[in-house]
Amino acid sequence: MMGGHGLAEAVGAFGLFTLFTCVITVTIWQLAATRRAKVLVVREQEYRRIAEEALAAQRSTEQLLTELNGRVGEMQSRMESLERILQTVE
Repeated sequence: MMGGHGLAEAVGAFGLFTLFTCVITVTIWQLAATRRAKVLVVREQEYRRIAEEALAAQRSTEQLLTELNGRVGEMQSRMESLERILQTVE
């Protein structure tokens, strides 16, 4: 049979085991949370980079469309001028 001293040792051992288990569990949990946070930061930076590239491409496309619109307007003006010349010649 266990005496008072043996019971105290058993309770102490159980308490230490529980304490170590809690410390290890919390440590692993925090490390996992830190890793998830780092992954989210990297993902957010990647999304930001993609959005900036898309915005730059959109601005470039807008500039090209403006140029093309000017050229089409110029061609239309020339065509109208050519039509007037042809009507005059007829």
